[in-house]
Amino acid sequence: MADAADFQGTSASPARRWLRRTGALLAGAPLLTGLLQLPGATSADAAGQESPQAASGAGSVSVAVDSLTPSAPTEGDTVTVSGTVTNNGKQAVTDAHVDLRVGPQIGTRSSIDTLARKSDDIQGPVGEEVGGKYTEKFPRLTPGVAEPFTISVPVDELDLGGDGVYQLGVTLSGETAAQPWDRVLGIQRTFLPWQPEEAGTKTRTTFLWPLVSTSHMAAETGSNEQQTPVFRDEELAKEISPGGRLDQMVSLGKSLDVTWVVDPDLLASVDAMTRSYEVRPADGTTTPGRNQELAKKWLTELQQAVAGKEVVALPYGDPDLASLAHNGTSVTGSLSHLKEATDVVDDTVKTILHVKPDTDFAWPVDGAVDPSIVKVATSAGADKVIVRGDSLQDNLSYTPSAARPIGGGTTAVVADARMSTPFQGDLTRASASTLAVQRFLAQSLTLGLQTGKQRSVVVAPQRMPTVSQAQAMSEALAALQGGNWSESQDLADAAKAKPDPAANTKVPPASDYPRDLRGQELPRAAFEQIARTQGKLDKFKVILTIQSRVVTPFGRAMNREMSTSWRGRNVAAVGYRSDIESYLDGLIDGVKLIKKTETKLSGRSATIPVTVQNNLVQGVEHLQLRLTSQNPTRLKIGDAAYKEQPVAVNGGHSQSVKFTTSANANGQAKVVAQLYTEDGRPYGDPVAFDVRVTEVTPTVMLVIGGGFLLLVLAGFRMYTQRKRAAAREAAEPEAEREEAAGDPQEPVGAPQNPHTAGDRLREESAAGSRAGAPEQPSDAAPDTAAESADPSGTGERVDR
Repeated sequence: MADAADFQGTSASPARRWLRRTGALLAGAPLLTGLLQLPGATSADAAGQESPQAASGAGSVSVAVDSLTPSAPTEGDTVTVSGTVTNNGKQAVTDAHVDLRVGPQIGTRSSIDTLARKSDDIQGPVGEEVGGKYTEKFPRLTPGVAEPFTISVPVDELDLGGDGVYQLGVTLSGETAAQPWDRVLGIQRTFLPWQPEEAGTKTRTTFLWPLVSTSHMAAETGSNEQQTPVFRDEELAKEISPGGRLDQMVSLGKSLDVTWVVDPDLLASVDAMTRSYEVRPADGTTTPGRNQELAKKWLTELQQAVAGKEVVALPYGDPDLASLAHNGTSVTGSLSHLKEATDVVDDTVKTILHVKPDTDFAWPVDGAVDPSIVKVATSAGADKVIVRGDSLQDNLSYTPSAARPIGGGTTAVVADARMSTPFQGDLTRASASTLAVQRFLAQSLTLGLQTGKQRSVVVAPQRMPTVSQAQAMSEALAALQGGNWSESQDLADAAKAKPDPAANTKVPPASDYPRDLRGQELPRAAFEQIARTQGKLDKFKVILTIQSRVVTPFGRAMNREMSTSWRGRNVAAVGYRSDIESYLDGLIDGVKLIKKTETKLSGRSATIPVTVQNNLVQGVEHLQLRLTSQNPTRLKIGDAAYKEQPVAVNGGHSQSVKFTTSANANGQAKVVAQLYTEDGRPYGDPVAFDVRVTEVTPTVMLVIGGGFLLLVLAGFRMYTQRKRAAAREAAEPEAEREEAAGDPQEPVGAPQNPHTAGDRLREESAAGSRAGAPEQPSDAAPDTAAESADPSGTGERVDR
């Protein structure tokens, strides 16, 4: 194994160091003998009076090493250790003192791991006490009270031997009432790298500095020309604000020689925040975004930080390659999303950061791979896969260089697991952070001393370090780059380094993939829902006049649906996917047919209007509206059972399309209206309605025509009667004059002939009555006044 290597070029310890340690061992022998001769009951009683030790062997006093400076001392330095001691027992500790103890040199990398796991175990070796004035005393340690300490000692007083890593222990010793003798009650072990001179062969180290976040943007955009982006929350603003996680990653990384690994979705999201944007959380409220200046400041600082540095870009949204390989490849279209996520990377990063990114690398979760993951990782064009050493293990006595061919023209860049994992976990406590830094440096130096050959090492930490983790990474990397055994290298150069022929190049089988990682993967149902959403989008986009307004935001949203950041957040992932699909459904429903009630047709032919409504901002086209009669023997649409007409509707408008129909019989016929795309696929829901046909028969037409003819005849009869009456009125004054001239003996004012003036008055009165009353067209007007005593003329009719 890699941990079995002996160090080359290490020198023996100085004689005085050997004498001091031998003397300490001999002096401690009588004490050890006395301890062994103590009655067992005494030990048991003492154990009962104090807090029981943990299974790890932790003492009753906890020791926390909060800082160790410098992390990698050289000749002439003074090592300063500070921290706190806390009495966790029930009895006070008297005559307490904190000491530094230097243990033996640690020869293997696995020994470092073992010591880190048992860093507070008082049962293990504690090392030689530096002693003298380099101690701090406490007359009394009260239970539950933390006491600070600081010890500074010149590195020369530590009696360090040859180059290598030494155990540095900080112990608290003292007495209790139950056990009134001096003994170690607590310890904290850490590591002290010692490389005072420049190494003849330095390790080339590549440190990945990831800028990755969760998904914050929705698929929805504003209806204005700028398509104002909509964010699901303001969490991204918190991350880029002063002291936030991403703010710390940029401010810490800009002074380090690192390879920046960025998710283009993060860059695009912050860039969107530099302009007008809206925030719409789960409760549906909408508020305008107010962090434009904050976003501009962060992007400016990032642009300055990456200038002249290597930038590796992940596919857009950082898709989960393992989930895709294990659960998505059997779903049609899933791999095409990975290709799309890769194709947009170059333009996105260059536009925002003004640097050309390297897109040749794929980075599966935790660097864990199997053949299917490698196949998916390289399917979109990447020919280098970042793997972690605990996935692609080597059975060697040393750690080989990172690069190695794994077949098919693909290079595995193997990140060192022991240097990549120390910064995981909770590092909010200063003691945990300090131990992580010293452990990282110890692993690096021990690796470098394994052989005399130069090697390339890659460090790939977790994707989204917390603020405390980022600070620990920065401290460790600054110490490493200021040390004497390592030099920085770009990731691309590490991938090009000559592979070690003895290194493992066989990708582990799927059965070796970590179970805990598999349990966090996106399920097949997630990829099925993404495929369903894509299918709806494909049908929808063909009718749009400006497809990019919809296709682009939804395409990027579906990239985010496959993000690695959803691991461990299954409920949130389901909610995000459902929101995307629901929003698309709403847009699709914005173009629809208006429902109709029953329509009545009177006659053999008529037109039926069908209305298409477009509630979208943009216009729609390439649609066909088909109207189908389900009873064509009774009602035809045009000359057949159905007819289609093209439809184009401007945004925010409606359009009525008219269809000509012909009826063959009376009764009710069901009609269905349906929109279709030009390729013949139905669009939206159909609209069905009834058409009631009332056909007009010839008999009815004869009745109507006969009535009209009677009206005409009645009018003509009235006209002739009025003309005849006018002629009589003109002739009667002339007859009266002749009668007056023929009978001069008749006195003036004598009664007139009843057939003259009296009859005329009655006729005028009757004519006036008929003129004032409504006449029926079927009734003929009388020619002679009613109740006349004169004999009837030829052809006249008399009313009685």
